[in-house]
Amino acid sequence: MSPKQQRGEATAELLLDAALRVYAESGEQGLTVSAVTKASGVSLGSLYHHFGSIDGLVNALLMRWLERLLGEMVIALKRSRSARTGVRAIVRTYLGFIQEHREVGMLLHSSRADRLGMTQARQLRDAQEARLSPLSDWIGLYVEKGEIAPLPPALIESLVLGPVIGTARRWLAVGDVDLDEAARVLPERIWRSISAESR
Repeated sequence: MSPKQQRGEATAELLLDAALRVYAESGEQGLTVSAVTKASGVSLGSLYHHFGSIDGLVNALLMRWLERLLGEMVIALKRSRSARTGVRAIVRTYLGFIQEHREVGMLLHSSRADRLGMTQARQLRDAQEARLSPLSDWIGLYVEKGEIAPLPPALIESLVLGPVIGTARRWLAVGDVDLDEAARVLPERIWRSISAESR
């Protein structure tokens, strides 16, 4: 990588880090071009050069952290020895990530992220295909082994991730959920919903 490319990458990282700080301190309304350039010390022209717009910057920030979350979930899945322990790994990894990175959790579960997900769902899925394919492979493997019920993979994903995402959202928005307790209780409840034995 040339020195110019390294400087460009460093500038992009500065902008992404600053955008997350601004979001954590000021929320979605405070996430403006001027706030990010002020917090990062990077020029307006550089922001537009690297991301095209504030929306481009926020989308890149969302993708960056979504990729990290999915990456951690995949690592946890690969360490699991059965479908049941895989469910536990997914739940604990997701909730642990949100607990450790609360401001990131707020962004990943924000109305902006929801809008992006609704309007660009297929593009997002395609962009994360490398990260999502291990989850699909895991589902296929344990359906084949007879541990997971032979349901459509998208439905299995929803049964596994739906309660976890709902719990994370509630913790972020209302705060009346104990995430440690959820990490203990949810895996077995979710497992019953997808286990081949529960059919």
